Amino acid sequence: MRSDMLIRHDGFKALFGQLDPVEAERFLVMLKRGNLDYTEWRKELWPEQSVEEISQKATLYWNKKRSQQE
Repeated sequence: MRSDMLIRHDGFKALFGQLDPVEAERFLVMLKRGNLDYTEWRKELWPEQSVEEISQKATLYWNKKRSQQE
């Protein structure tokens, strides 16, 4: 299992890799304020996919990344 520090590091890397610094900061502020309803956000992010489909894709991605690290 990876440490919280590694997860945090990779999370910031992913966040700042997809958003410019201002958008990334806005996103972090939204999380801190607690205004993010993950369920509603997920429905808008992937409206055509079920939770099961997203979970399968996440598992495939995780397994791919894990095999690349070995």
